[in-house]
Amino acid sequence: MSKINPFITSGYVSAEYFCDRVVETGMLTNYLTNGNNIALISPRRLGKTGLIEHCFQQKKIKDKYYTFLIDIYATKNLQEFVFELGKGILNGLKPRGRKVWEIFLNYLSSLRTSISFDFSGNPSWNLDIGDIKSPAITLDEIFLYLEKADKPCLISIDEFQVIAKYPENNIEAVLRTHIQHCTNARFIYAGSQRHMMGEIFTSPARPFYQSTAIMDLRPIDVMVYAEFIKKHFEASGREITEETIQKVYNRFEGITWYIQFATNVLYTITGAGEICTIDKVDLAIDNILSQLNFTYSSLLFQLPPKQKEVLIAICKEGKAKEITSSKFLRTYKLTASSVQGAIKGLLDKDFVTCELGEYKVYDKFFEGWLRNYIK
Repeated sequence: MSKINPFITSGYVSAEYFCDRVVETGMLTNYLTNGNNIALISPRRLGKTGLIEHCFQQKKIKDKYYTFLIDIYATKNLQEFVFELGKGILNGLKPRGRKVWEIFLNYLSSLRTSISFDFSGNPSWNLDIGDIKSPAITLDEIFLYLEKADKPCLISIDEFQVIAKYPENNIEAVLRTHIQHCTNARFIYAGSQRHMMGEIFTSPARPFYQSTAIMDLRPIDVMVYAEFIKKHFEASGREITEETIQKVYNRFEGITWYIQFATNVLYTITGAGEICTIDKVDLAIDNILSQLNFTYSSLLFQLPPKQKEVLIAICKEGKAKEITSSKFLRTYKLTASSVQGAIKGLLDKDFVTCELGEYKVYDKFFEGWLRNYIK
């Protein structure tokens, strides 16, 4: 009997609760252990970070490498990038013992006076961004550590495409040069905005051109996911029908995080000895949306009126194309200039995504909540 809800919605627990990705895990592991850097591209919430953490737990990697997860989604410049890189490396080293993390701190001459220690003598990365007075120097120190570390290092940088928005003109060239000369480390550049990632890694004019292998992550096959879900229901004395799984999978277009979240709730509302039937799917989703009601109400309230109008129009369309066409403008009583102004803000704030000219509400739960709101 499972002691925890087997449908994990946050972080990585173990291989037991990780669905499939056998081919991708093998490919990523082989790339890394054979000296390659990788650009891993997929929409957000499809499971990039889970795949990377699963890969880092493989026998070929776990005890032979230092592994680090860095999330730069919220960073706005080189200083903030260096802050997150340093914090991620320290957090990755702390579980390995004092001797290991002390070596790293000894390389950070530029920050030594800023790093504090807790009552147990463990270092805390609670310095302010402003403590990194010379980002370029601190970056040099971090890469010097990576080169000299007593084990090879694997660094995953999540939402890597945001570096293209940094105000520093030469940031890509600076990072590429550091990475090129760091023979003891390999990098995974994980990104969710296909267009921006494509420009960084496939444009001949950009520093990272032809510097990496590229992996394109796709949704897990519905039949594979169905076996995973049924197995965990049955292990706890529950059952779930094929049509229930199919409805959840289709509702969220195979996107891992939403399927996990919905299945987590379905598991919760299905008692031992019961069968989870298709009628419970809407109940589970209503349950989730009611929990998120305050958050989504606040988000919508904070949006400028024009952005709100365009967001609702895109939601009504489901998948909106040609949003400045006369048909779209006439249908939703909008003007071309208001749409052009609003869509930039919606894209920047991640309310909306655009793939191959098709605009969609990014958050599937928010889309469901919006549909209820505009009924």
